[in-house]
Amino acid sequence: MIRLQGVGKVYRMGKVLVRALEDINLEIEEGEMLAIMGPSGSGKSTLMNILGCLDRPSSGTYLWRGRDVTQLSDDQLSEFRNRWVGFVFQTFNLLPRFSALDNVELPLFYRGVPRRERRRRAREVLELVGLGDRIHHLPSELSGGERQRVAIARAVVGDPRLILADEPTGNLDSRSGGEIMNLFEELNRRGVTVVVVTHDPAIAERAPRRVLLRDGRVERDYRNGREEVMAKDA
Repeated sequence: MIRLQGVGKVYRMGKVLVRALEDINLEIEEGEMLAIMGPSGSGKSTLMNILGCLDRPSSGTYLWRGRDVTQLSDDQLSEFRNRWVGFVFQTFNLLPRFSALDNVELPLFYRGVPRRERRRRAREVLELVGLGDRIHHLPSELSGGERQRVAIARAVVGDPRLILADEPTGNLDSRSGGEIMNLFEELNRRGVTVVVVTHDPAIAERAPRRVLLRDGRVERDYRNGREEVMAKDA
């Protein structure tokens, strides 16, 4: 599904060049679930932004089902994200004056889906995440775990093939975090590819595959407890 070949990312901070990622080679299979781990500054969020086409690599190639997405225009990248990728963030990123139902509808609104169809699909996914009785509540009327469920519903309402979750349990207690991971596992069983960025080993252990970044490189790649890949200089 995804193949990164020699991907690097360099940011300029004044006169200083910061290498956030360097020579990343990574393949993600269709329907896989993996966790990306690493210390602060290791490049986890930068890698997620590149996987989700929120940012472009400075070097290397990103192939999506054999297509080089690094060559797409900004408009094409926006269309790509809206069609294929769902995002879940630590801070939920819900619109405070919109109900749960209205928040979940938003991706379909931007696709031009008719209102009746938007409402139907938004209700369906809110039922899926266990919030069928909370659809008209504002984010301020929901618990942290419920808000994250709304965010997940919004991410999946457009039927994406890839879910990218950046520290999705970081603001939640352990029970709510476990429930959120249960949802990701259910989505994965339905065939959705799920990538979770986390610093929490207990959350990472829920994923069959764990990729460890350090200093912008893949240091370890574990699948079902077995190490598959090591960085060249690890």
